[in-house]
Amino acid sequence: MKLVEEEKILPNSGGTINIVPEEPDDMWLLYNLISKGDVIVADTTRKTAFGRVRLTLEIKITAIDYDKVGSVIRVAGRNLVHNEHVDAGAFHTIEIERNKPFDLKKKVWDSDAIEELRSYGNAAKADLAVLLIQDVSAELYSIGKIATTLCANIEAPSKTNLNKNRAAKSKSQSKSNKFFENILTEFEKHVNFNFVSLVIIASPVGTEFRQYLLAESRRQKLQQIEENKERVVVVNTSGKATLKAVLHEPEVMKLIRGKNGAVQITAWKDLCDMLSNDSSRACYGSKSVEKANELMAIDTLFISDELYRSANHGSRHKYTDLVKSVKKAGGMALVYSHNHVMGEQLGQLTGVAAILRFPLPDLDDMEL
Repeated sequence: MKLVEEEKILPNSGGTINIVPEEPDDMWLLYNLISKGDVIVADTTRKTAFGRVRLTLEIKITAIDYDKVGSVIRVAGRNLVHNEHVDAGAFHTIEIERNKPFDLKKKVWDSDAIEELRSYGNAAKADLAVLLIQDVSAELYSIGKIATTLCANIEAPSKTNLNKNRAAKSKSQSKSNKFFENILTEFEKHVNFNFVSLVIIASPVGTEFRQYLLAESRRQKLQQIEENKERVVVVNTSGKATLKAVLHEPEVMKLIRGKNGAVQITAWKDLCDMLSNDSSRACYGSKSVEKANELMAIDTLFISDELYRSANHGSRHKYTDLVKSVKKAGGMALVYSHNHVMGEQLGQLTGVAAILRFPLPDLDDMEL
C-alpha cells in the first residue's frame, strides 16, 4: 500500500490521506478502516446522455460493501461538489480497486487507525501463493497477513479426468493441455514475483504441471516465471486436498515458516500443537486470556478481527486495550480476519486465544 499524507495527520484530529492499495490485504484493511460519514475523492465513470464519461467525484459515504472474491470495495454516498454531469447531493457508487489511487478524508483519525494504516503502508507484501490442482478443477490462492484470497477457480474441460489422461494420453492429451493452459493463464495474471517469494503447487500432478509451466515460460518467453522458477515448488498430495490440510503438512510448514504471509499460519499451528500436547501453556476464551494477561504470561495473542474491530464500542475498546497490553509486555498480537484461512478456526475457538510464556495449569480456577 502506498500512502501520501497531504497534511500531517495527528491522532484525534481530521485530515486527508492519499492511498493506493496494492494487495488483497490492503483492501481488507481499508474495508475495516473506511466508515460511514467519511469522504472519498476518486476517479469514476457515470452514464450520461452523452454516453459514459470519466470524472472525479467527492462523495460523503453512506454505505460500504466488500467483494472479497473480486477484491473490490464499493462505497456509495452523496456527491458533495457540483459538476456538469453530477449534481451536488446526487447519489453515486465508487469502486475502490487495487492500484487505483483515492483520497480518504476523516473528521477524526484515531491513533489506532493511523498506526495500522502506516504500518501496512510500510509492510512487506503478501509473499505466499498456493495452487491446488485436482482432477477436474484448480484453485489459486494468495495468502497474506490478513486475508487469504481465492484469486482464480479454474475448471477442467468437460468430462476430463487427469488420472484417466495419464492412462490414455493419446486420447485426451489435448484436453489435459487445455486445462494446464487455462491454469497458466491465471497463474501469469495473479502471481507477481515482485511480491511473491514462494509458490506451492499441491497436487498429484504437481510435477507434471511444473514441467509444463517451465516449458511454456521458455517457449512464450515469460521472463518473470523463467527467472523465478526456483520459487515454484511441488508438494505431492493424494485425493482431494483442502487448503487448510495442505498448509498443515509438515513439509509445507517447513517451506513457509518465516514467510510474511505465513506468520499467522505457523503461529496457529503452534497454538494447536500446544493445546494438544501441553495445554497448560495455552488458553482460549475471554476470561482465561484476560487472566493470563494480568499475569503477563502471554507470549502470542490470537484475536479475530470481529472482536478487535467490533462495532460495539465497549467490546472494541476492551480488545484494543488487550492488544496494547500484550505488546507493552513484550508479547506478539496477531489479528485474524474471517477471510484468512485460519480465521474461521479461531472464530470456533471463541475468537481469542493465547500461547503462554510459562505453564498455568490452574488458570481457569484463578481469581485475580
